[in-house]
Amino acid sequence: MIKEFVYSLKRTPKGLFNPWFHEDKEHDASPLAPEIRRKQLEAYLKERQHRAKYLFIAEALGYQGGHFTGIAMTSERILLGHQFENYGIKPSHVFRTEKPHRTSSEKVNKLGMSEPTATIMWGALIELGIDPYAVVLWNSVPWHPYNPEKGLLSNRTPLASEMQAGLRHLKSFLTLFPKADVIAVGKKCEQSLSELGVDHIGVRHPANGGAPKFRGQLVELYSS
Repeated sequence: MIKEFVYSLKRTPKGLFNPWFHEDKEHDASPLAPEIRRKQLEAYLKERQHRAKYLFIAEALGYQGGHFTGIAMTSERILLGHQFENYGIKPSHVFRTEKPHRTSSEKVNKLGMSEPTATIMWGALIELGIDPYAVVLWNSVPWHPYNPEKGLLSNRTPLASEMQAGLRHLKSFLTLFPKADVIAVGKKCEQSLSELGVDHIGVRHPANGGAPKFRGQLVELYSS
């Protein structure tokens, strides 16, 4: 079921990067990168399929996160264990049945890519004592929107048509975790979930100064 869902993501709207089926020839470490990212996503989802209590849905994949890990709001530095000392985030918090790999070339960043949203999200989960296997991170637009003038190492806001294209996959994703509460991270996700008629709770996106409010809302959610 998980594998079928991942392969359903293969067809990609023009102007978006698909980390599981597209090779970033300029920045990937090898042509095997898409296959590695597929395996990591499958492991991440499978290990949570019967344990998930919360689904956190953000807007779209970013170049510092899922572009190279294949997992929403998750950076290579988390997978490589470089975020443990300061934030207590272990690679085993993400998945255990696959060996974690970076897929970016060391020429891009020697320590692997680091994404602020990923660090804040995972750091908050660990700090609050929330079981990371009770949480699944995903995006309304499952692919990576980039600025064609700046190249693949850039982000841009998804177009309305791209948000619409993501709805079918978002609906399928939600069926994988039917008993979990749905939490929209940011206004765009709230719009997508409302369009699907899905009950959800909205929280502030942690980027652009939203981290304190985001953490406070997580405390309220977890204690309720």
